[in-house]
Amino acid sequence: MDNMVFQVKTTLNIDQRLMAKVKQEAARQGRTMTEFIESALRLALQSRRRKARLTPLPTFRGGPFRANVADNDALQDLMEGR
Repeated sequence: MDNMVFQVKTTLNIDQRLMAKVKQEAARQGRTMTEFIESALRLALQSRRRKARLTPLPTFRGGPFRANVADNDALQDLMEGR
């Protein structure tokens, strides 16, 4: 019973221009609109899950800024100990 697929029929209000693009792309891929929309929804939901799993990057307390990174001369002076 776990392997059974249940489908739900629903009504959505979708912008006409978007729906025209969906129809065109589904036809180009040789798929039904249902197949195309289901795969698009799966991708959208999958990408949200991936983003949520990202590990936060480490942060460091390096103290106050010692040079303006947009000022090449100041950076050179800092790197050369001047």
